[in-house]
Amino acid sequence: MKFEELDLSYNILDALDDMHFDTCTPIQEKCIPEILSGNDVIGIAQTGTGKTAAYLLPILSLLDEQDFKDDAINCIIMSPTRELAQQIDQAMQGFSYYLDNVNSLAVYGGNDGSRFENEKRGLTLGADVIIATPGRFLSHIQMGNVDLSNVSFFVLDEADRMLDMGFSDDILKIASLLPRKRQTVMFSATMPEKIEKLARKLMYKPVEVKLSVSKPAEKIKQLAFMCYDNQKIGVLKHIFKTNDLKKTIIFASSKVKVLNIQRTLSQLRVKSGEMHSDLTQQQRDNVMYDFKAGNIDILVATDIVSRGIDIDNISAVINYDVPHDVEDYVHRIGRTARADRDGMAITLINDKDIDKFINIEKFLKYKIEKGELPNELGETPVYRSATKNKRRKTKYRKFVRRKKTN
Repeated sequence: MKFEELDLSYNILDALDDMHFDTCTPIQEKCIPEILSGNDVIGIAQTGTGKTAAYLLPILSLLDEQDFKDDAINCIIMSPTRELAQQIDQAMQGFSYYLDNVNSLAVYGGNDGSRFENEKRGLTLGADVIIATPGRFLSHIQMGNVDLSNVSFFVLDEADRMLDMGFSDDILKIASLLPRKRQTVMFSATMPEKIEKLARKLMYKPVEVKLSVSKPAEKIKQLAFMCYDNQKIGVLKHIFKTNDLKKTIIFASSKVKVLNIQRTLSQLRVKSGEMHSDLTQQQRDNVMYDFKAGNIDILVATDIVSRGIDIDNISAVINYDVPHDVEDYVHRIGRTARADRDGMAITLINDKDIDKFINIEKFLKYKIEKGELPNELGETPVYRSATKNKRRKTKYRKFVRRKKTN
């Protein structure tokens, strides 16, 4: 479907034309009409499907054409991370180019006092659209800097990620202060039970738009290595010695692991940077700029950058730890092999994560190649197939029953 076939305002369509946006993605085609009709919407789709435009375009169109109060906060968009908040704000600037009376403000933590004062000023004056991380926005609310009485739109972007990061109470607190008569839109990559519970608390008869998780791009060469946790740094050294990796993201499950990996890369004289929540906003901005500009080759990160961050030309993704679920695996490796480019995805599997990786292969419906490691790394775990795993559990159950009988 073409954007011009949707009931968007002429000013929005002009901006899209300038940006050479012509055809809707499936999530946009299904969500934009529902939001324009005033319905609460839950959109379930993986990263890279155009979710930001799916809610920004209809909301901006409504702000453009309908009678909303001037100098008031009319829309609040919640984001799990500062980086995503910045990206949403950038998209907002493009889409609202011809909307003279609509402005936005990004509100997020990790900044100096001058930025906090600028945020306070913008909130007090009443920017139309506020794009904020929950913790920072709640701080402004508690200081009396925010008038929420005119909010008509409440958007939760990457809702599952926000809940994973522990923002559930903050979101519920913010929602409790909003007008009852509002339109709530929630976008998420997955639909676990906790998202369903949150939707029941915040939304009224929501329309659910769900796109199935698609398989990773065929151009991604997927590879896995079996190893114990104490062998992973050695495996990483082996990978970098045998591959010429540029523009690579390494995902690790904790900040401690990120620091250990960064130390190893420094020893190998690899140009790299780290990305995690302990960094100041300025540090994070600098690292992201250096990575995008090619000043560093490797970005070592927690899941803070696994979703919603637009980084082009990623040649490889390394999962230092197996992702928690299939969706996270697809999101992570989906950073590479974009725009018909080739890409590589490497995963390190320890003995405790075999079952999780078996579930990933079940979803993919094929076995991922297991690479061989040099002998000096020592004995590694043996990867058992799903069938062997099932037999092993069955055998264990029979053993337990026999033991109880005896």
